[in-house]
Amino acid sequence: CCNSVAQKIYVELNNTVPCVRLLNATHQIGCQSSISGDTGVIHVLESEADLEWPLSKGPNPPYMVLLESSLFTKSIMMKMKNASSRVAGVVVVQKTSPPEFSPHTTCPNENTGVYTETYDHNLAHCNTTVWNPRGNGLSYEEFDSPVFSLKEDNETEVIKQCYFDHNRVVNGSGLQYPLCAMQLFSHMHAVTDTATCMRRSSMDFSTSPVMVCDPLGGYNVCAFIRPYNSTAFGHKENESVVIAAARLDSRAFFLEDSTGAEGSVSGFVTLLAAAQALREATQEAPPTRNILFAFFHGEVFDYIGSSRMVYDMKNNMFVIDLDNVHSILEIGQVAVRSGTNLFLHSDPVSRRNNTVHDEVTNLVKNLQSSTAGLNFSLVETDFSQPLPPSSFQRLLRARAIPGIVLADHQTDINNRYYESFYDNAAHLNLTYPSNLSPEEQLEFVTDTAKSLTEVATAVARALFKQAGGNNSQVNKINADPKTVTQMLYGFLVRSNNSWFQVLGSSLRCVFCLSEPNPPQYYVGVAKSSHQANALTYLVQYLLANLTGTATNLTQSQCKKPDELPNESTYLYSYLWVQGVVPPNSTQRESFCVRTAVRLVKAVSPAFDLGDYISKEYSTWTKSQWKFIKARIFLVASRDLEMLTLGVGVAVLFTSLLVTYFVRTKADVLFSSVREPNNAAY
Repeated sequence: CCNSVAQKIYVELNNTVPCVRLLNATHQIGCQSSISGDTGVIHVLESEADLEWPLSKGPNPPYMVLLESSLFTKSIMMKMKNASSRVAGVVVVQKTSPPEFSPHTTCPNENTGVYTETYDHNLAHCNTTVWNPRGNGLSYEEFDSPVFSLKEDNETEVIKQCYFDHNRVVNGSGLQYPLCAMQLFSHMHAVTDTATCMRRSSMDFSTSPVMVCDPLGGYNVCAFIRPYNSTAFGHKENESVVIAAARLDSRAFFLEDSTGAEGSVSGFVTLLAAAQALREATQEAPPTRNILFAFFHGEVFDYIGSSRMVYDMKNNMFVIDLDNVHSILEIGQVAVRSGTNLFLHSDPVSRRNNTVHDEVTNLVKNLQSSTAGLNFSLVETDFSQPLPPSSFQRLLRARAIPGIVLADHQTDINNRYYESFYDNAAHLNLTYPSNLSPEEQLEFVTDTAKSLTEVATAVARALFKQAGGNNSQVNKINADPKTVTQMLYGFLVRSNNSWFQVLGSSLRCVFCLSEPNPPQYYVGVAKSSHQANALTYLVQYLLANLTGTATNLTQSQCKKPDELPNESTYLYSYLWVQGVVPPNSTQRESFCVRTAVRLVKAVSPAFDLGDYISKEYSTWTKSQWKFIKARIFLVASRDLEMLTLGVGVAVLFTSLLVTYFVRTKADVLFSSVREPNNAAY
């Protein structure tokens, strides 16, 4: 009914995304505010030359600088970082994409891949190929002031209007109070490095311990075409497995703005489509070797998911071990072609072994022959060139395994927006006619979908051949362009769509998201609640529906299938799926899917081992915080503030004097005449 005083003073900003603090074995990176938040007078940066005002000329420091994404460059950010006494914080408005921008390093994951000084010093540290030459390393800088991201929406207009009304300098004239100011809260609990924050977390002996930081991690999504007993770990005699892999996650300077359209989505959508294409062929004519579809999470942060799987294989905590792995095909970035070619990358060091070399040659042959009738070719890269950043490198650290990484770049990465928030649907040219409804857009087959469908077809055929499948079945294997376009739309445009809802679970409302935005591609933190994030569940349910079998089980039977004679949770998972809503009905036709899809822990072994300074495994953690908040308000002049303070102090002392006087004269001021006892009325 009534507005509080705070609501009358402040305008809260609700659509912000903060840059937060991450830590590893040696460093801390990211951003934070002071414990009470940072406040500054808003200045809208219109060009790089305009930096002079907040950095030196402006008379009212500190400033809170608002800039559009075209000015979000490392040079500008470092200038403001070095003038921290005059710049209280930065707010980035996401608008148009620049020609190129990558805040990642030039050599991603260089210290945790296979190319070390001991493996081959000539290939270490990207000595021969700089994979991401556009990388400026901004995501790995440390800022002691808050940096927030803001969507181009009504809140942005409110801030700009407040600036134009109160703060904008016209013809060099002085500013008139009140001024428009902003306050940002993003104080981080963790400091120094992972070892320090984990030690501080373990030293809290209270009944409600407060974690200072959390390890990054989540779950890998895995599925065999022929499932193994999920409780029987270790080596499988006479079993040979071909691994088909892709990574799920991506990152950006603002972690929650990670989109990864080219960086991750193009790869795992291709692999999902390939898995669907293989379903019928592998059921009709099972190949001699098994195929494992592995979707790794946390790969951006020193290969969390793949290193975990390798660790589990080495320690008999996975259903197969490394000796069961025949070969690996990893799908990298495949959506941004510079021509009609995709490229096959292999490891030159392991190929010095004749057996590995021969098997890699056979895999290359299977891949190249699988493009017959398709509109692209597969070209093998130079033997002397190392592998690009890929999960395959973690398997090579453990054993010389034949393998190929499929990518759209021959040397350095084509992706102009590698690990940035510009790597989105627009980057993949996912455009739709303006007159289409959301449901029509879901069904509209884009050129990108057609392209990835062909790649998925070639991948599926090559996997079938590599697994020893019958050649007579190969030409029957074709990916579905409709499925690919629906996945691209759901993962990059609108996750709250009818197709995702049909394939999803009513028990987990990640498919009933009220927000139409794509899911978050940042891996997140490994919580003890055993809950995966929305992206993991999406991939799990999609893979289950694309490769599994619909059953006649009821919902109660789907929850406890082991009570039935022909069902086994040791071999399969059972997922209750919402299904479609029939015409003239309001109830969905839900059903139970029997699937070989499993969620497998993707947390760095360093945290199980307590080795927080590990050089072998990822040690990335994310700081905890109390709250994140941003707001704007009008601030009075310093003179008026001092006058108000002075008047307040004067009123305080006056009231104290009056109170003292009244107290000392109370017997006089509050005395009353006593009436005689015999008074009558």
